[in-house]
Amino acid sequence: MSAKEHTFTLGIEEEFAIIDPETRELRSHIQEILEGGKVVLKEQIKPEMHQSVVELGTEICQSIVDAREHVVELRSRLAELAGKAGLKIASVGTHPFSHWRDQLITQGERYREIVKDMQQLARANLIFGLHVHVGIPNRETAIHVMNQARYFLPHIYALSVNSPFWVGHNTGLKGYRLKVFERFPRTGIPDSFESLSEYEDYCKLLVKTACIDNAKKIWWDIRLHPFFDTLEVRVCDAQSRVDDTLAIAALIQAVIAKLHKLLHQNITFRVYRRRLLDENRWRASRYGIDGKLIDFGKEAEVDTRSLLHELLDFVSTEAKELGTEKEMAHIERIIREGTGADRQLAVWERAQDMKAVVDHIVGETYEGLTA
Repeated sequence: MSAKEHTFTLGIEEEFAIIDPETRELRSHIQEILEGGKVVLKEQIKPEMHQSVVELGTEICQSIVDAREHVVELRSRLAELAGKAGLKIASVGTHPFSHWRDQLITQGERYREIVKDMQQLARANLIFGLHVHVGIPNRETAIHVMNQARYFLPHIYALSVNSPFWVGHNTGLKGYRLKVFERFPRTGIPDSFESLSEYEDYCKLLVKTACIDNAKKIWWDIRLHPFFDTLEVRVCDAQSRVDDTLAIAALIQAVIAKLHKLLHQNITFRVYRRRLLDENRWRASRYGIDGKLIDFGKEAEVDTRSLLHELLDFVSTEAKELGTEKEMAHIERIIREGTGADRQLAVWERAQDMKAVVDHIVGETYEGLTA
């Protein structure tokens, strides 16, 4: 079954920081933006737990071309709404220096409950992610694709690292956001599931025992979405440039299309234990694309960049079928020139000024937007 015969629809959710252009700090100003936003963007704009965070979600996109239009349009409208309130938006995994203690929590039952349950973990969870949904109508198939796709999550995360700074410190990690988020329960790379019913039994058990009120409180790096027929990859940091967002979304789509195709040909990719995948996940968050990942087949360390080139080869037919060669060429550019984290660190090295880093992030966030 080729990617042509099955539309691997895309949905892209991006979380943005609301920035005060004078101080470059986060501003708890979602209400001002939402009031205008609900009219222009309707269901596609959502508050998050902190009032300095806003989430945009595309509608279901039939292709990457479609997705690009949606992402550019949504970012442009959000930038315009922020501008009317005298503010800017920034897309990044963590704000370089603002402190979570200074941010207001969004009003509402859902956020009150999360803070009551998670306490300081929730208040400190001031991070920004990119979530990519890929449509797979058959949920039984989707579970098997999810089991196999887990292997590639560290590779994908390494490309997306965009959070080297935390409350004014250079953390020494390229992707610190992942470390902040993994303090929450039900995060990280999931175990593999034998079947859809095993997954559903797990969700039901957690609801029955009051661990969660619904399956959306399972926050893994990849999950079978509880309400949509999609696989949702949640591991990535928010990307500053639109082109990076789309390239990473296209790579995720191609990986899922490839694994789906192999499954239909009765070829399965090895399903690795979480404890092994976690070693690569740690390396990706520490070094981004500058480190080495473990190739478990060879039982050897391999340069992350060379594994990423292998991954691009692995999905090249699917990229062609899905019409995403341009996005794959952009992945090559990231491998060559560096990730969002690498660019932030370069600005910091040069200027030794966190505000300059924020200006750089804001500049990249507005690249290619329509006035």
